[in-house]
Amino acid sequence: MGDRLIALAVCAASGRRRVESDERSTMADVATLAGVSVATVSRALRDSPLVSGATKDKVLAAADELDFAISRAASSLATGRVGRVAVLVSGRLESWFNGSVLDGLYDGLRAADQELSIYRVTNLVERDRFFAELPVRRNADALVVTSFALTEEERERLSSIGVPLVYLNQRVAGSASVAIDDVEATRLGIRHLINLGHRRPAFVRMDNRAGFSYSALGRLDGYRAELAAHGLEPVEAQVLRASGTDEGESGVSELLALPSRPSAVMAESDELAMSVISAWNRLGLRVPEDLSVLGFDGHALAATYGLSTVAQPVADLGRRAAAMALDLADGKPLTELEVRMPVSLVLRRSTAAPVR
Repeated sequence: MGDRLIALAVCAASGRRRVESDERSTMADVATLAGVSVATVSRALRDSPLVSGATKDKVLAAADELDFAISRAASSLATGRVGRVAVLVSGRLESWFNGSVLDGLYDGLRAADQELSIYRVTNLVERDRFFAELPVRRNADALVVTSFALTEEERERLSSIGVPLVYLNQRVAGSASVAIDDVEATRLGIRHLINLGHRRPAFVRMDNRAGFSYSALGRLDGYRAELAAHGLEPVEAQVLRASGTDEGESGVSELLALPSRPSAVMAESDELAMSVISAWNRLGLRVPEDLSVLGFDGHALAATYGLSTVAQPVADLGRRAAAMALDLADGKPLTELEVRMPVSLVLRRSTAAPVR
């Protein structure tokens, strides 16, 4: 039953019609051809248990002949659902992290025959416009907010529209969320570098020029906490700022300018770590002989760079967020309000014991 309804929808979306007509078929046309009432057609297309199997088959055959597909807008009048989950994401969709999250969300929603709408904000103007207009209102059954932290006013604006919310890679008290523990994950990475013999590894993070506050800020807390746990006083001069994920040169310049150059560095993302490696190699320096480099994320290209990394299950985060959003949209209670996903330390050739 469900497969035939999906097939009808696909035919309608592709513009193919098996009946020559200048007008779109209506539910009344299906009712006439099937010899039933419009109400019966509506129930049959929604797979209502009030309609017998034989009648459903007759209605589907008529709908198939007329190339008719019930619209989500029409069905939402009866169900209160639009069959769509929205995601609010910052930054470019082509980035590995955003793309992987969206793949996971899409996989989870497609399996439930739901659609995905994407709202992207790349600067403060777009961000202000989104929260002023709230286009997601009445256009989605739930909203997933991914990876950038909202202000208290923005959270209140979202809460006011009555759409279930799921936060991805951040925690909001009392709200559904799916995330890793950024603090503990970074501590795992710094602990690895210290255990290799690097006494005071540096940390490279992006300079937040766009005015966005990212959930990855917790990684800086993890860096400081792990140094303190080993009796090493964090030196703020070794928290380096890169101007972008593809501009490791700025982080390397700061690294070389330090009075006592560290033998290892952890970057807040794999993209930034790979940029640091490229900049380091262009200077004729070697990784890991002259500098051990550890990333964070589990980027698809990390293996190509031989990059050791703290890998997080990004696509799984998206799939889990999709499942939570669908449950909330259905009014189902969540078994876990705050889901924590595990990370893993993946070791490659970019990290090694320091050369004595």
